[in-house]
Amino acid sequence: MKRGLAAAAASGATSAGVDYRLAREATLQAWRDGDLPTEQVCDAQRELQRNAEFCGVALRTPCPVCEKESLVEVTYVFGPWLPKHGRCVTSDKEMVRLAARKAASQGYVVEVCTDCGWNHLARSRAIGGNA
Repeated sequence: MKRGLAAAAASGATSAGVDYRLAREATLQAWRDGDLPTEQVCDAQRELQRNAEFCGVALRTPCPVCEKESLVEVTYVFGPWLPKHGRCVTSDKEMVRLAARKAASQGYVVEVCTDCGWNHLARSRAIGGNA
C-alpha cells in the first residue's frame, strides 16, 4: 500500500520535491567517524516515535544505526487550515484528499527507527494548490 507522499504523487497533485539522501549519508558518515554521538542521531521525540509506531509505513531496509528491521516512514503535512504542529497522514485516502485541496501545503517524510530513535528528514514536496 502506498501512503503519504507516494499516494499524493500517484494522484498527480504534487510538484517535484526535495530528496535529502545526501544529508542523510553525511550525518551517518559523521556518526560512523565518531563526530556525532549516537544520542544525537537517535533523538526522536516522543510524538514522532509514537507516530512512527502507529502510523509509520514499514521500510524494507534495516535501520542504519542499530541495524534492526524497525525502520518506518512517517508523513506530515503543514499548511492552511491544518493544526500548527501539522497533520500526521495515516492513510492514502487522507493524503489524496489533502492533495486535492486548492490551498497549497507542504509535505515531509521522516525516516524513523521505532527501536533506537534514529530519525532523518527523507523527502519533502508541495502538495495541493491546484486551482
